[in-house]
Amino acid sequence: MKIYKEFRIEAAHRLPNLPAEHKCSRLHGHSFRIAITVEGSLQQPQGWVRDFADIAEAFQPLFEQLDHRYLNEIEGLENPTSENLAIWIWKRLQASLPGLAEVEVRETCTSGCRYTG
Repeated sequence: MKIYKEFRIEAAHRLPNLPAEHKCSRLHGHSFRIAITVEGSLQQPQGWVRDFADIAEAFQPLFEQLDHRYLNEIEGLENPTSENLAIWIWKRLQASLPGLAEVEVRETCTSGCRYTG
């Protein structure tokens, strides 16, 4: 079974590897929605896969690094596409969140990516 917890961050970025005339090469911001998915067996007697609070606790240090920041200034996010952001989050969560199955990053309500490691 899979469960997920969603987070929202507000952050600015630009994509430096695009041509200067591309709109995403200019500084802009997003209300990123990030979903962290964990997979595992249903635990008894709790009746859950994992406490959602465990996911929130594991993500909190990353939230503090990302929220209301300029993503390009964060080590490892010099080219902060949604795809690179999902990989960056995965690498930092996998050790502290057993059962990590997916990181989804949505930069708009119609665009995003899912990374499964």
